[in-house]
Order: sequence, then C-alpha cells, then structure tokens
Amino acid sequence: MRTLLRSLLSIALIVWLGAEIFFPFVAATTFRTLAPDTHTAGTIVGSLLRLLHHIGMVSGMIALAMLALAPLWGLSKPRVVLASMCLVVLMLAATVYSQYGIIPAMERDRIAAGGAINAVPETHPARVHFNKLHKRSEQVEGLVILLGLAAVVLIANAEACKPH
Repeated sequence: MRTLLRSLLSIALIVWLGAEIFFPFVAATTFRTLAPDTHTAGTIVGSLLRLLHHIGMVSGMIALAMLALAPLWGLSKPRVVLASMCLVVLMLAATVYSQYGIIPAMERDRIAAGGAINAVPETHPARVHFNKLHKRSEQVEGLVILLGLAAVVLIANAEACKPH
C-alpha cells in the first residue's frame, strides 16, 4: 500500500509539473507555426491551457489525497506533510484562479475587440487589458511551477529524513 501511495503521489506531481513545463514550448510552437494567423493560434493555445488546468486540478486533488493519507499509513508524520499540502493547495488555488478568473476575462476582452484581439490597435482598452491578463497568466503558471518544484523538494526531503 505504501508503494501505491508513493507512486500515485509521484505520478500526480510528475504529470502536473511535466505538463506545466512543457506547455510554453507547445504554445510557442503553435504561434510560430501559425504565425500569420494569431487568432487561430490563440484559440488552440487557449484550449490547451484549459486542458492543462483540468489536468492540474485532477492531479492536485490526487496529490492532496495521497499526502493526507501518508500519516495514516505511517509514511510520514502529519507535521511533515503539512508544508507540502499547503504548497499543493496554493498550486490548486493559482490554477483555479487562472481557469475561472483570468481566462474568462481574456475571453471577454477578445469578444469586446470584435473576436480577434490582434485586429484592434494596441491602445484599444480591450487589447490593453487582454495583454495585462496574458502577462498575469504567464506569471501564475510560473508560480505553479515554482510551488510544484518546492513541493517535490519537500516531499523528497521528508522521504530522505524518514527513519527506515
């Protein structure tokens, strides 16, 4: 049972962080490939970002469940997993904020701009706000990666310090 718990925890974090780290490369490749048609590229990347968030939310819930079960199965003390759980909760909060706060606001800006954000001048209020939200989205995704890496380090440290 211990191996199962450790494996599910590791897989959940690997899938989430792997997707988060890989996503910018996918986005850049999509925009480079569809260079003249940024609207289509943005639509594809937006869909992929929504999928990334769903992967993160499922993975985060699995990771939280496994961390919560760790003390019950004698894998670690509650105090040891608390910091990791807090980091995963922050990762989930950032992901939920991006999915249900930032993305819908960006979509409203795109619609206000007439459907294609790049079709309006850079000074158009909808485009200015869209660009601000885009930057915030990138920062939030970066934060999720940093929090995830910190959680992995804490979990690895707890595992290394555990008496056998």
